[in-house]
This record gives sequence, structure tokens and C-alpha cells, in this order.
Amino acid sequence: MTCVRHLLVCLGDQLDPDSALLRQGDASQDQLWMAEVDEESTHVWSHKARIVLFLSAMRHFRDEREADGWRVQYRCLDQHTASGLDAALTEDIARLTPERVRVLQPGDYRVLQRLRSACDQAGVPLDVVDDEHFFDTPAGFNAWAEGRKQLRLEYYYRALRKRFAVLMDGDQPLGGQWNFDKDNRRDFGSSGPGRIPAPRAFPPDPTTRDVIALVEHRFADHPGTLDDFDWPVTPGDAGQALEDFVNHRLAAFGPYQDALWANQPWLYHSRLSAAMNLKLLSPRAAVAAAERAYAEGLAPLQSVEGFIRQILGWREYVRGIYWRSMPDYLQGNALDAQAPLPTFFWTGDTDMRCLADAIGQTLRYGYAHHIQRLMVTGLYMLLYGVHPDAVHRWYLAVYVDAVEWVEAPNTIGMSQFADDGTMASKPYCATGKYIRRMSNHCADCRFDPERRTGEAACPFTTLYWDFLQRNRERLQAVGRMSMQLRNLDRLDATELTAIRRQAQAHRDAVSG
Repeated sequence: MTCVRHLLVCLGDQLDPDSALLRQGDASQDQLWMAEVDEESTHVWSHKARIVLFLSAMRHFRDEREADGWRVQYRCLDQHTASGLDAALTEDIARLTPERVRVLQPGDYRVLQRLRSACDQAGVPLDVVDDEHFFDTPAGFNAWAEGRKQLRLEYYYRALRKRFAVLMDGDQPLGGQWNFDKDNRRDFGSSGPGRIPAPRAFPPDPTTRDVIALVEHRFADHPGTLDDFDWPVTPGDAGQALEDFVNHRLAAFGPYQDALWANQPWLYHSRLSAAMNLKLLSPRAAVAAAERAYAEGLAPLQSVEGFIRQILGWREYVRGIYWRSMPDYLQGNALDAQAPLPTFFWTGDTDMRCLADAIGQTLRYGYAHHIQRLMVTGLYMLLYGVHPDAVHRWYLAVYVDAVEWVEAPNTIGMSQFADDGTMASKPYCATGKYIRRMSNHCADCRFDPERRTGEAACPFTTLYWDFLQRNRERLQAVGRMSMQLRNLDRLDATELTAIRRQAQAHRDAVSG
């Protein structure tokens, strides 16, 4: 029987070689523990690319730590029978008899509870260590939130900008304003985006190829394909991906971050969220690189601020919301949405061009940029009335960067308004005219965003007016919805009835 002092649990989204867990450990006395288990790929029907990314990055991390002199107790998926993290950990606690188990704050409440259960059952203390990968901690967010009537990103973001002296000129923001949202809403016009440098690709190495073969065999019925898998799986890869983005796409990211274009999955986006969420890339490194780009004249302030706001703003904010609100947050359904998820979300088989493009891209790459998630797939599910849990489980399953702490608030709160305004001040609802303005999807689509009813009516537009009708009483309390509700009141009873019938006909066609 082998004894160890501390068993250091390294989860699949905690692959930072400089983490507090490792720095506080002692390679001569402690042992790292990592496990690949079926449940982490099956508790939602995970995209094959998501599974490969996590497993390949974990195996690379294992090999690098062993080269650094760490002992690693590593359970490969095809070498043990335990289906969950708790069962696997229970078995190894009994065998290794550690004095304590230590883990960084997990990114998933469910996982934390499983680890607690395993340690309680084994009678071994579990220490949860603050994850220094983030700028703030859940406790820090709670301290900021205490006593506030509303929690809004803008004010938290400003506080973090000041606290960490990011894009600041003394106590004032660089450029004299805190954000450049109004400057960052450009579309590509009829000529399109032109030639954009493609993101740096990372073709599978032997370790990744082994994982691909394993996933194709073990999870053959899972959604998605692996033909295009080229995600960063090591910190070295992630650093190169950051450098590539800063040098080739950051400068134009800001103005065009909300733009859409058919068959263009990457545009000016960074493609760094997966590496950052698995802790292969430090958010501090990303923020510092963007600041340097501005200081050196490589990118304008509006682009640098827009990129930094996604990291120092949204990323920190949603994590704070998640840990402050769990476990009840996942049960939110403020608009009483009850519809099942339309089956075409697993196939992309729909006549709506914008949805076919976003879902098809998602199934191919495990990726869609933020405006596709919010204002195409998320908007449709909001207007349709899909149950928030079904929406949450789909997003958690299909995107390679999905970890629950970041996915759930963005989906349940921002996209679906199911948290009754905890995260966002209004539902992100719009007609199909928004998609037409920001993309070329509508040009070749058989649906017309101007039409609410009739054979050519755009389902987004029909469902938008139906959404307002269905939720009128609930939305009256949301001040920022007053103008949209006044527009609803201008429609006469005949038109409203026709819209309801058209919306129901669409639902019948989709579910039939």
C-alpha cells in the first residue's frame, strides 16, 4: 500500500502548470490525481470535439507534470470501470490513504459536490483552494455585490479595471470612457468581410490522435465530427494562439465583434475561450498582451477594450453570478418556458439560413462566436419558449469551451432571461431584422424578416411578437421593455390572433 501526504485533484478544466494547487504542493510528498470518466462526457450529450479537447489536454498535462518530477495517479478512460469522479476518487483514496485531498475551486457545482461526497465517505478532509487563474474570487464578487439592489456587469467591470489598473489613466479610463460598445456594432456591408487571416491551427499530435480514436469508438453516437479538430491542447499552443490573434485579428475585432457572415466561423474572433477555460492560457496574459498591442499602436483602443471587457468583465462577472446563485440558479424559469428543444438543433436541418449556418458550424467545430450564440441560436430558443434546462444542457454539450460556471449564467441568465433579471437588465429579444442588419443570411433565405405572418414570414419575427404577447404581464415590470411593449400595443386584435396562429403553426411544423 502506497501512502501519500496530500492527494492533489487536477480536474480537466484546471490544467495550469503554475496553479496554486501545485505551488502549495510538494512533489516529494504529494501525488497528483487525474481521472477520465464516462460521466463527464455523458451527463450531457457532449460533442466529440469537446471530449477530445479535454482528454487530450489532460494527457498532455499529465506527461508534462511527470517530466517535472510529479507522481501522477492517472486513470485513462479505457483502463478502469468507475463511471464517475466520486467513485474513481473513492477507490484511490482507499488505496493511497492520503492525509488530505486538495482541489482548486471546481468550475462545476455538481463536480464539487461529488468530490465532497467521496471524501466524506472516505473520512478524509477536502481542502478547496482558491483558483488564482481568475482576477477575482467568488468571495470578492460577493463583497462587491453585498447591499446592491441590482448586479450589473458595467459597475463590476469598472471596479476591476480600477483595482487592477487595466486601461487606466490614473483614476480615469483611457480614452475618457469605460466602454466602446457604440463603436463596436458594425456590420460588413454587402461586400462582406473580405479576406481575414485564418486562426493558427494546431493539427493533432500523436497523443491527440490516440484520443480521437478512443472517442470515435467509445462515443460514436455523440454529436459532432472530428475531421477539423485543431484546438490548442497545451499552454505552448495557447500562447501561440494568443500571439496569432493579437498580431492578425485584434485590431479589427472591436468594430466587427457582433457581425455575422455565412460560412465564416472565425471572422475576427480570438478562438481563445477554450484554452482559457481549461487554464491553458492565463487571462492576465491575454489582457496584458492586448494592452501592449494598444501601447505599441498595433490595435485601436475600441478593439482592445472590447476584447478585455470579455475577459476582465464578462468572464469574471458570470463566475461571480454562478457561485453566488448556485445551486438554485439552474432551476430558473422566470418566463415559464416549457417547450422541448427542436430536434434540428442536433442536425442543423432547417430552412432558416442563420440557424442552419450557426448549428452546422457548431456541429462541425464545437464552436460559435458570442453573437451567434446570443442572437441566433439563443434568440430563437428564447422566442420559441424552450425550457431553460434544455437550452442549458444543449450549450453545455456542444461547445468545446463549455464549463458550467461560464456557460450557465450566459445561457440561463443572459440568453434566456430565466433568472428574472439577476444577470441582465432585459431579455435579448429581437425580430429577424436584427439578423438581416448584421449578416448576409437573409439574402438567400426563403423567409422575409419584415413579415410577421404569411408563407414568407420569418419565424424569428413571428415568434418575437408571439413572445411579447405570451409574456406581456411578466415583461411589464422590466423597464427596458417598455418601448417594445408599446409597439405590441399598436397591433390590433386581428393581427395578434394571426401572429399566434402563425407561431403555433411554426411550432407544429418544427416538432412534427
